[in-house]
Parts: sequence; C-alpha cells; structure tokens
Amino acid sequence: MTDPIGTGSRRHPLGRRRFMTALAGGLLAAPLAAEGQQAKKVYRIGYLSAGLPAPATNFLQGLRDLGYVEGRDFVMEYRFAEGHQDRLPELAADLVRAHLDVIVTIGTPATLAAKQATATIPIVSPVAGYLVENGIVKTLARPGGNVTGLTTQVGGLKLYQLLNEAVPKVSRVAYLYDPASSVGGAERALAQAQAANVDLQMVALRDPNDIAQSFAEFRRGTNGLLLDRATILLLKRDQICKLALQHRLPTAAAGRSFVEAGCLIYYGENLAAMQRRAAVYVDKILKGAKPGDLPVEQPTKFELVINLKTAKALGLAIPRRCWHGRTR
Repeated sequence: MTDPIGTGSRRHPLGRRRFMTALAGGLLAAPLAAEGQQAKKVYRIGYLSAGLPAPATNFLQGLRDLGYVEGRDFVMEYRFAEGHQDRLPELAADLVRAHLDVIVTIGTPATLAAKQATATIPIVSPVAGYLVENGIVKTLARPGGNVTGLTTQVGGLKLYQLLNEAVPKVSRVAYLYDPASSVGGAERALAQAQAANVDLQMVALRDPNDIAQSFAEFRRGTNGLLLDRATILLLKRDQICKLALQHRLPTAAAGRSFVEAGCLIYYGENLAAMQRRAAVYVDKILKGAKPGDLPVEQPTKFELVINLKTAKALGLAIPRRCWHGRTR
C-alpha cells in the first residue's frame, strides 16, 4: 500500500515525526511572534503645580534629550491649582487615582500634597525647597521613601547680601512671603537675619488681591524689599514690582520673572536647567530605580540678573563688581 506521508513503510514513522514537529513548531511560533509585536508600555507621568496651566516645556525637553517621544513612550497628566494652593491635596489625590508611574511636582506645597496623597507612587520634584526641614526626605544623600529630585538653596539672607552689595544704603528690609506656602520658611529667614544682625521685617501676603495692603504694613524707614519665590507672588509679580518702584524700593527676588517684571535684582538657581535635569530622575525610576535610593541634587550654577532700566529709574549706580552675572 502506498504511504501518503513517507516513501515507504520504513520511513513512515520518521516522516510523521518530522511533520508533527513542524506543526508543533508553527503553533508555538505564532504566539511568540504575536507577543514580540505587542506595543511596549506607554508610561503615565503626572505633573502637579500650584501655578497656572502651562506646558512643562523644560521637563519635556529633558525627556526628549533622553530619547523619549510623547505619545509613543509616555503621556502626561497635568493638574494645576491656578494659585489656589488649598486645591493641591484634591488634585494630588486625583493624580493618584489615575494609576501613574511617576509624579513630577513643582514647588514645596505641591510636593507635600503629593507625598501626603501617596506613599507608593514615585515623586520627583525639580525645584522644591527645604526638603529635609519639611520632612519630605530623610536626608539629601539618602532620601528614603518615595520622593527625590532637586532642591533650591537661595534664601532671604543671600538675597539681602546681594541687595546690600548693589545698594549699600539698604539697611531696613521687608521680606514679602506667602504664609500658605512658606512651610516654616518665614521662621528660618527671620532666624538667619537675626543671627547676621540684619534688620528684617517679615510681611505676609495674606490677600493676593490687595498687594497694596501688604506694602502698607512695611515699617517706616524701610528701604529695601526681598521677595519669596512662592507661586502666588510670582502670579502677582507685575503689581508687586510696580508698587516697589512707586515706593522707590530696590528689590531682590529668587525668581527670574520678578526682574523681568521690573524688580531690580534676581539671583537664584537656573530653574529651567533643574526641570530638564528632573527628566534624568524620571528616566532612572521608569527603568527600575527606587526614588529613595537616588540622592537629592543641589544646583551648583546660579544666575544673577540686574534690571538696569529699574536701577536708572531708582537713581542707582550699580557697582561694577555686582555685574558678574547678567544685566537687562
């Protein structure tokens, strides 16, 4: 009888085994090929800020520099408190419910809100201040927990020193800050000023819609103004800088946008570079690193910008030794 598979009765078993092996191999290869063609995971990154809605331009550029493509490799979930910091806990909780891989927080209040909302989702903050003092991390070298990133360092005393160098007649200074976001910053600034024998008055911006009221609280003889980097002050920078000029107060701030709005001096970290650097932390975490094992970085580069137009309006001749930064 003719063998339909082999060429004879002796080769029939071998031919059948070859057929069955090929069949089985084909069945196994099909799911493996399908698995290899499956799209890789698209990461979900949260972004929490107390400020106004705006694209995370510098952070996104940092991710692009590392080869990430938005939409292909990751998607963003943005939440902005728009100056209403009391909304941050609710917004942070909303991000937690979105099942994210990591949350990026802008500023100390946003970082605190995110940390209180989750102890498991990694949190990276590009610009928060006083992380150890606020209990956000254990130490800068070994953060522990689920928070890491970069921290700001410029405080009120350094701003005073620069203002006094540029305008030696400054002796009685007001420090305008937001009590809702300073998280102990006012007490630290006052203690530092007292230790350095600086006559500093802490003035809280309690009503963002009445900047003039805060200025009315300045003591008689105040001849200098320092500005905290709080979000609400940044949002009101145009009014603040305008009033400072009207009162002929030379002003130093830790936020660059203040000097762009007409204040005299900006000194601080390069915040754009810090946000780009935060992308490196996110990349490491997405690849399996634990945030608690990633040391918090302190910037080593700082910017000094002097608004010469404002200096002229105040009748000030800024000493050339102060021009080691940039001028406008």
